[in-house]
This record gives sequence, structure tokens and C-alpha cells, in this order.
Amino acid sequence: MLREIAEYPNSFGPLGPNDERIETDRYTLCMGPGKTWNTVQRQRMRADEIDEVLEEVRSLLRKRGRPSTQWEVGSSAEPSDLVDRLLERGLIHDKDPYAVALVLTHEPPPPRPELVARRVETFEEFAAGAAVQWEAFESDEVEEARAMLPERWRDSPSVMHAAWLDGELVSAGTAAPTEHGLLLYGGATLPHARGRGAYRALLHARWQEAVRNGTPALITQGGSMSRPILERLGFERVGEVLMLLDEFGKRGLA
Repeated sequence: MLREIAEYPNSFGPLGPNDERIETDRYTLCMGPGKTWNTVQRQRMRADEIDEVLEEVRSLLRKRGRPSTQWEVGSSAEPSDLVDRLLERGLIHDKDPYAVALVLTHEPPPPRPELVARRVETFEEFAAGAAVQWEAFESDEVEEARAMLPERWRDSPSVMHAAWLDGELVSAGTAAPTEHGLLLYGGATLPHARGRGAYRALLHARWQEAVRNGTPALITQGGSMSRPILERLGFERVGEVLMLLDEFGKRGLA
């Protein structure tokens, strides 16, 4: 169960007021508050159904004014060569196309004494944490994301933790509770503060949140930036995920 959650986290996390999740026998389509926040997960189809599923997913997105979607294809996807078949149909590799599904079930190392890490308590802290994520991930949709911040702060079922170094908020990450553990998203540290333990402090604060919830496990995906440090801190590999993009709106298929 933990492997499936780690491979397909958006299929199991709680939904916010502007989130939508469509579950079928062949896939799960997850849609977030922004028009480009879409992902297809939990693929279970026959090879001769791929074209039908592609058109079905595109149709659902077109009706909602969404021109593209990510496909997260995990180790348990069917058919086993789904990635190759999707690439043959025009999908492309995402910017960071490979991630490892990771799970931590024991307490990570404590933070260094010069760092403070905890759950954010005010909208100002929440906005500052979001700004750290935008900068660290070089987001190109900052204006849309900034406009949604008040609503996210007020209504989102997810929570944000942050780490402060010498009084400056330098690291932040979002987390969503599930009955099996805490799902981790978007953990990031400002470039000038990296290598000083901020990410480790952030992770420990999230572990404490999972323990308070009665679900002592952290579940996440590690891309090229986060995977090395997560594995050094004790996360275990339970699967792999390949990220593809279907930009059908840009290819005249909308």
C-alpha cells in the first residue's frame, strides 16, 4: 500500500475545495486549482486501450479548459511498456522525468541547534514559504500561484512546514495527511542556505506532524534534487516513477 501511495500520491491525498479527482478502472485523473495542474496516475489498461484512454483523458481536460497534463507512470503501471507506447503517441519527457517512490518509517536525524523548524502559523509565513518553493523550483507560474495563496491558506487540507536559519525562512514544504502516513510535496531550500541542514530540519518537523497524527510514516517522491538527501536521511526506495507530458493543446489536438 505504501508503494502505491508513494508512486501515486495525488490519488490518495485529501482534496481541496478546487481540486477534482476522477477515478476509473483504467486510471485516476487528478486536477488541482491551476489549469495546468493535472496528472494521470494509477494506470491499469490493456495495450489496445491506450488510444481510447488518451482521448478520454484529453476530452475531460478540454471540457475544463485545461490544455495539458502530466502522466506519472509508476512501477505498477499496466501495460509494463506504457511509457514507450505513450512516447510513440507524442507525449514527451517532463523537465525532471524520473523520480523514486520513497518511504520513511523511523525518526529522521534531529535538526542542528541553529535551525528552527515547525508548522507555519500565519498567512505571512505561509506566503514566505511559498515564495521559497517558487524560487527553488524556478516556477514560471508565480502570478497565478500568488493569486491563489489566500484561498489555499484558508481552505487547503494540506499544511506547510518551514525552517528558519538565523531568523530567515529558508526552507519550506507542503504535506497532506492520509490514514497511512504524511504525504510530502515541494520540499525546497533557498540556494544560498543549502548545505546547512535546513532541509533536514524541515523533514524532522514533518515527521513530528506525522507522529502527532498517529501515522508515523513519511511518503514522497524524490527527483534529481531531493532524492540524494532523502536517501541519506533514511528513506527507502519502494518504486520508480517516470514523468511524461501530454501537451495536446499546443499540438493542435485541443
